Amino acid sequence: MNSYREGVPSWSWTVELIDKLSILADAAKYDASCASSGAPNRSSRGKQGLGSSNGMGICHSFTPDGRCVSLLKVLLTNFCLFDCQYCINRRSSSIPRARFTPEEVVRLTLSFYRRNTISGLFLSSGIIRSSDYTMEQLIRVAKLLRETHQFRGYIHLKAIPEADPALIEEAGRYADRLSANVELPTLNSLKTLAPEKRLDTIHSAMNHMRQRIDAANDEASADSKSAPRSANPKRMAPRYAPGGQSTQMIVGADATDDRTILQSAQHLYRSFRLKRVYYSAFSPIPESPSGLPPAAPPLLREHRLYQADFLIRGYGFQAEELLGRPGNLDLEIDPKLAWALNHRDDFPVDLNRAEPAMIARVPGIGMRSVQRLVELRRHRRIRYQDLVALRCRMDTLRPFVITQDYRPSESHWESQRIRQRLTAPQPAQMALL
Repeated sequence: MNSYREGVPSWSWTVELIDKLSILADAAKYDASCASSGAPNRSSRGKQGLGSSNGMGICHSFTPDGRCVSLLKVLLTNFCLFDCQYCINRRSSSIPRARFTPEEVVRLTLSFYRRNTISGLFLSSGIIRSSDYTMEQLIRVAKLLRETHQFRGYIHLKAIPEADPALIEEAGRYADRLSANVELPTLNSLKTLAPEKRLDTIHSAMNHMRQRIDAANDEASADSKSAPRSANPKRMAPRYAPGGQSTQMIVGADATDDRTILQSAQHLYRSFRLKRVYYSAFSPIPESPSGLPPAAPPLLREHRLYQADFLIRGYGFQAEELLGRPGNLDLEIDPKLAWALNHRDDFPVDLNRAEPAMIARVPGIGMRSVQRLVELRRHRRIRYQDLVALRCRMDTLRPFVITQDYRPSESHWESQRIRQRLTAPQPAQMALL
């Protein structure tokens, strides 16, 4: 028997509830879009309520100060009206089924939070009865947590694209982040593997969320400018999904190449101002339809897509630059190094003269180092040892930079030689036995 404090009723961890949790937590593992950030700072210290949100990374990720934080990641139910071929929860699948009531999800969330196991909730669901009914159930969970139990922790809700926009609007009042998964990168892929889903419907839901998020941010900005200094402007304007929206694309469920996937992600960022696009390597499932590949793609492919996505979001790269022709990213080297090797005419870069955007394209130099180098050269010339002090990746960047006291020899400029040196197997220490 587990007893809650501060007026929360007691309840039992029944065998039935544990069985449900086992099924529905496992069913949620295929959704990668739960890693998130951007929630506003909230605390229950000195107030009624439970929990806190510090706005840092969420769901099995590490915050800048080294803490690992996580969410209760679960489905409301794995029953589903849809028959998407890549989904283990499709209606034709013979897997064990379970369903939580909203009250059970609330109880689990509060229980795990009090045990200091989670920082919040990521809640998705199969489609039951109808899209509107499913969305209403998800909202009920968030509303109970926020209004009945004054829960101040992080909440990420899955938005059902086919649901009434008014319901998605209501969900954003309680959730820190919303996500509507496109699942597949092209319209043809969706028609083939998930014919009951419509890409225009998904995009319409994303556009609605973008408009509401933009409007809420504009209201907060206007209140901030007009409020007296003694007021707290962050509390004056109602917020809508302050952590923004995200989505997920499955990689390797069909023949779509990385260039198309990155172009699709780039379009989503530009059109709907998504915070993140998450990539999930296809995982073969029991009783898989014949149209799906029998084996999963290399996990390194998923990793390279994340690296390329980071370059698009943070470094000013275009998808077409990273992959100039149809095909997949190089698995041997990271996308930034691959781009530099394919553009040797742009290197080496003189760090004392180059624009910051070009310095950011040097392999081995990150954005924080770029900012520090630009600040440093306002006072004096950059030297080789400055790069060492900034902990740049020296083995990688040597052929690509010029400093006051360093210039790579011509023998270091050949792309094939650089590639061979950086991908050569590293010597390993032999075992004693």
